[in-house]
Amino acid sequence: MASSAAAAAATVMLGGKGSALSPAAVYAFSLGLAAPGIDPSAHKSLSTRAPSPQETPARLAAALAALAPAESRAAAAVLLNKLVLTSSDSASALVTAATVARLADSLDLAAALPLASRDEAAVAAATAPVAVALAALIDCCAAPLARVADAVAALSCEAARGDAAAFDVPASGDGLCAKDEADVAADIKVLVFGSKLVGAAGGVPAAATFAKVPALNGIFRQAVRALHVLVRIELNAPVKLGKRDAGETGEGKEEALVVLATQLARAVQALSKLSIARARLCAESIADAELREKLTGGVSVDDLKGMLDNVLIDSDAVSVLKGVYNHLLKFRDFLAWEAAVAMAVIEADSSIEKPQAAVENEAASVTEKPLAGGDKAKGDKKSKKKKTLGKGTSAVLMLLRDHVTNGSTVAAMNSASVAEWATSLSLLFDPKCPGLESLVEKVKEIVESNEVRRLPKIPKGTRDFGKEQMAIRERAFSIITSVFKMHGATALDTPVFELRETLMGKYGEDSKLIYDLADQGGELCSLRYDLTVPFARYVAMNSISALKRYQIAKVYRRDNPSKGRYREFYQCDFDIAGVYEPMEPDFEVIKVLTELLNQLDIGTYEIKLNHRKLLDGMLEICGVPPQKFRTVCSSIDKLDKQTFEQVKKELVDEKGISNETADEIGNLVKTRGPPLEVLMELRKEGSKFMNNVGSVAALNELEILFKALDKANAISKITFDLSLARGLDYYTGVIYEAVFKGAAQVGSIAAGGRYDNLVGMFSGKQIPAVGVSLGIERVFAIMEQQEKERNEIRPTETEVLVSILGKDLTLAAELVSELWNAGIKAEFKLTTRVANHIKYALQSSIPWMVLVGESELQKGTVKLKDVEANQEEEVDRKDFVRELKKRLSKS
Repeated sequence: MASSAAAAAATVMLGGKGSALSPAAVYAFSLGLAAPGIDPSAHKSLSTRAPSPQETPARLAAALAALAPAESRAAAAVLLNKLVLTSSDSASALVTAATVARLADSLDLAAALPLASRDEAAVAAATAPVAVALAALIDCCAAPLARVADAVAALSCEAARGDAAAFDVPASGDGLCAKDEADVAADIKVLVFGSKLVGAAGGVPAAATFAKVPALNGIFRQAVRALHVLVRIELNAPVKLGKRDAGETGEGKEEALVVLATQLARAVQALSKLSIARARLCAESIADAELREKLTGGVSVDDLKGMLDNVLIDSDAVSVLKGVYNHLLKFRDFLAWEAAVAMAVIEADSSIEKPQAAVENEAASVTEKPLAGGDKAKGDKKSKKKKTLGKGTSAVLMLLRDHVTNGSTVAAMNSASVAEWATSLSLLFDPKCPGLESLVEKVKEIVESNEVRRLPKIPKGTRDFGKEQMAIRERAFSIITSVFKMHGATALDTPVFELRETLMGKYGEDSKLIYDLADQGGELCSLRYDLTVPFARYVAMNSISALKRYQIAKVYRRDNPSKGRYREFYQCDFDIAGVYEPMEPDFEVIKVLTELLNQLDIGTYEIKLNHRKLLDGMLEICGVPPQKFRTVCSSIDKLDKQTFEQVKKELVDEKGISNETADEIGNLVKTRGPPLEVLMELRKEGSKFMNNVGSVAALNELEILFKALDKANAISKITFDLSLARGLDYYTGVIYEAVFKGAAQVGSIAAGGRYDNLVGMFSGKQIPAVGVSLGIERVFAIMEQQEKERNEIRPTETEVLVSILGKDLTLAAELVSELWNAGIKAEFKLTTRVANHIKYALQSSIPWMVLVGESELQKGTVKLKDVEANQEEEVDRKDFVRELKKRLSKS
């Protein structure tokens, strides 16, 4: 929640078009800081018929007795909003104007009872207004504390002189990093940026205490956000009457809110303990023993004993939510105490330069605040050089100090004044205080400001490619393109986004991974999921009957990022469309795949191969209904990642396959081995496959394919594997998948198959096609690791470095231009230090240098240096290009 309840309007309108009830408004209603108003457009849908008193829903009646007046007002506001929303949403909903008027005028839940119609009673039962209201109060109080907790932790880090290394949590784009944890760490680093206090850890307790902050504050953020999302839905979604049992619906909402609220309570419990530990850590740095003792014991972890248990053991939702709310208020007090102690430590430390408001007298900036014992810091020369707080924590400290002192000078520090500060800060952290909004907005402004050099991040599932990675990638692309062109393929490029209708229904269960673009008021579009469907769309749209094409481009999948699995990645596709002799294009595509993987030199690999008709035949033999073939295939396709027992559980529990059928499938999918041997096994007398028409046709095609691959010396890398299913719906014939067999666990590196019906989905005219897609990201990861191990990564192809021992740009331009004109890859560098030239050449793996200094200029010569051999030779200036060409041709 960005704004406080105090900032809510005196009248909050309900039921208007586009209006929404916020947790802040519910909190304001509960405290009497706002009153509800009904939008005139909503009045029109209310009924004026006479009331027909209804029995109060049991759960609502039971909850009423336990509510405090503020809680009752909040629940009344929630029920009022739900009645108005439901009346406006459904013309048949009977909500009376009398009930709405009573609720709006009194904001008293009891005063609105009994409800005047069955629909009103159903809304009250389905809405669970008391639970939703309590959850809204929790949300309103918890949301700003997510920012405040970070700011107070940063202030304590300054006071305790903690180690900022505790907040070195790297952000990752591959899903291997908790986003909220990384965000908290980054925010606190921004707050302490520029501090001269944080640095070396103040011992093991300090290091351990602050090291917990990113993870625990991050979990708190996550819990707050999850509750906030559900609360906003429950506050503003109209009730659909007659669809489900209202009582059961309301009970389900209560249970869902309890689950999220108790998760929040656990996070609050952990943060409370951490806040107490940080407060004690700060207090221990105070020199005055009496003050230190009183501040260290100001709050106790014993105050937390039993609190969480009491929250969690209550059986009814209202009691649990009230307990979570009280737990949250206690945490607010702990946080206020920690902030007060940290402020006291900073104010009492004469070595720290205190942040001053612009209007304060300059003399005040060097006046020391007296300690409890009345001593003052000595004004020696060293006191002029004081340690400064971070830019962010300075701003936070000024805001907190101005609040607790009302802008006056800080008096002598003692335990009583610290306790007063804590009480004042606890009131500041209450959403009804206008100062809370200023504090939260200030913290937000600081952490989002570029002024403090906060490092930007990239989205999860994406990555940047530096010069070394790009060098490897470009080499890989060059090899891939040359193989494609060797087979006569032409290049094709298609839009990065397609009409949504083009992509939908082509990927089976994986369709949920398609990235939909926001509707901009025009066509509904999605980012392409692969390159195959756009290729089929292109063939159909242009009435092409035959085409051999390749495409290297990025695709996008809303997948869970992991090692080697990204949301944005390149695919390298090779496809042949058109009518050919049986297995003619299939053979060439698989041959292309073997050539690619051989020339990329990634190591040992295996190409698993199967046939979709053989797979369908197998399922038919096992007794799987035809309408379940595709969904069963998607389960079988997981066998490379899961055990058969896991897949069997999915088949039986989710897909409705019997145990016997699942076991039969399990026996057959174990079949794998050398292609010609497995083919003979499947075709032998008595084989069930020989009695299935589809299987026989598939086996005949595979015989042609295997014999061709055998003659082309490509069959040794092929494994006939009946467990290969390829979950995509559009495959109709041969399917295959290449898997890397080396040490790096990257999974599938290429896949493809025949898709005879895909083009026909767009044009009605069937154009058979077959293709393969190389997952270059995983191949690239293998190549990068191999070249790192061999230490062969070279980001540039520079052959010569022109080294001018001075600052003469015109001379450098003349010499390097001669090299460029001769087709020699060259760079130039201007510096007087020879060592810097040599260092650059070594770092960039540049084999030759042309050195020119004063002596060479006078003699009309240049020095040619073989960097690796560390040998130099002087040659005439006019001959240096020819001499270099001669030497480069030998290397």
